[in-house]
Amino acid sequence: MHFVNALKISMADSTQTSEAVKMITVEVAYALPDQQVILSLEIASDCKVEEAIKRSGILEVYPQIALLNDKIGIFGKICKLNATLRNKDRIEIYRKLIADPKESRRQQAEMQKNKASARQ
Repeated sequence: MHFVNALKISMADSTQTSEAVKMITVEVAYALPDQQVILSLEIASDCKVEEAIKRSGILEVYPQIALLNDKIGIFGKICKLNATLRNKDRIEIYRKLIADPKESRRQQAEMQKNKASARQ
């Protein structure tokens, strides 16, 4: 599996007022069968999951991502697009499964059983 780790992206907006805005660092991760992309970015602490994903630029690189249909999580736990982020969170964008894992295991067990009985 190839890993792509992009440079840190700073989302500090120069048009912000002189008030100190607390910034946090988060990662946005997306995996394909042969490649994993992890983008690190710095965002305002009040930024939500959906905004962080959009600001990361990953939607432009992978147009097949559909935020309204694909599941999103933070460190493996499903979350909503309006979830609040904390420093060092990793937002994960999940692809749809091609096959049901339970059905795949059942089919493999059946094939192994058939091979074993054919050898006898």
